[in-house]
Amino acid sequence: MYPSLRPAAVLDADDGLPTDEGPPPSGPPVSANVIFLGLTSLFTDVSSEMVTAILPLYLLFQLRFSYLEFGLFNGLYLGVSGLMTVAGAVIADRRGRYKEVAGAGYGTSAACKLGLLAARNAPWPASSVLFADRVGKGVRSAPRDALISLSTEPRRLGTAFGVHRAFDTAGAVAGPLVAYFILRTAPTGYDAIFVVSFLFGLIGLGILVLFVQNRSDDHRSNLGATGRGALRLLRRADFRTLVVVGSLFGLFTIADASIYVIFQNRTSFNTSYFPLLPVGTSISYLVLAVPLGHLADRVGRSRVFIAGFVFLLGVYLILLAPSPGRVELIAMLASLGAFYACTDGVLMAMASTAIPRELRTSGLAVLTTAASLSVMTTGIVWGQFAEWWGLQTTVKVFAVAVGAMLIIGAFLLRVRARRYG
Repeated sequence: MYPSLRPAAVLDADDGLPTDEGPPPSGPPVSANVIFLGLTSLFTDVSSEMVTAILPLYLLFQLRFSYLEFGLFNGLYLGVSGLMTVAGAVIADRRGRYKEVAGAGYGTSAACKLGLLAARNAPWPASSVLFADRVGKGVRSAPRDALISLSTEPRRLGTAFGVHRAFDTAGAVAGPLVAYFILRTAPTGYDAIFVVSFLFGLIGLGILVLFVQNRSDDHRSNLGATGRGALRLLRRADFRTLVVVGSLFGLFTIADASIYVIFQNRTSFNTSYFPLLPVGTSISYLVLAVPLGHLADRVGRSRVFIAGFVFLLGVYLILLAPSPGRVELIAMLASLGAFYACTDGVLMAMASTAIPRELRTSGLAVLTTAASLSVMTTGIVWGQFAEWWGLQTTVKVFAVAVGAMLIIGAFLLRVRARRYG
């Protein structure tokens, strides 16, 4: 954990927590909206992870992508959603139609699974459909997170986002497993994967449409919400600090798929089990998401967020081990899951306390977009470095960068706590 020379109550203040806690809030820890949004994400993630779990092998070993081409594709694939996030968020904030905008994103992603069925093995059409799927993800992410935030008491934001991420990650566990067993039954059964993926996506969309509710005061129009207005949130120093910290850390976060490729390259790991690697990460995330979200609410979200990148640094060091084996694989997947549990929902919870309610969706979208652009840049840089220097040297460079960012990020968040707590 991040050591602080200040009293814990002061550090907590940067997370929107009272310095003198009164009695705990009454009622259930999370609302029904959070539960139904979690179920929506669960089925949607089963749908999407069935496809994404097999992408690295398909691109590198069947289409023979170079590391640079793989890094470019992976960076664009992960980053393209950020390009649509602000637009979807502004529409949601202007009309208060968070559920409807999120539904459009979920519907787009579900429809893309049928698009993959039509594209078959044609690289360019399939790539276009995959990018469209990420557009759907970008449109839905900020309105969904805003609904979680607006349905939750401020002191329970970490818990609420942790609960949602736990549902989300349960889908990420199940998706690759479903794809793995389909391919074991029918080794060339990619069409079956696309059909089953579409059906899971349809179930998730149905839960959203039938059970998730907009809050009554969310239906009022907010015509002041614009893209320019969302960007003006960067004038708020407390919010700007979170965007800067999130973006800088994102620049040195190697994508999961690339981490799995590096490990497979350095070992004799059987490629037939490659689609199961995300399952190990997701199980770790699933187990830790709620406890670490709750811990962030109690001891300070900044501390837990910084601790996440200590876990990421541990992942990089495992990749640099002389002869990584089964023990190192388990430790790597557990640490990677812990990294996401410490950072994903926790960053959204921190940002939620720094954004005015009427621009909550737009503000979260700005943060998500900045992080997505960092991820896209990282994918391209990782691919180029891997082509120039090889995988091991590239990991060393990223490890040193994350170590430096731990110091810089801790300092920036401490300053934010002192000024705006």
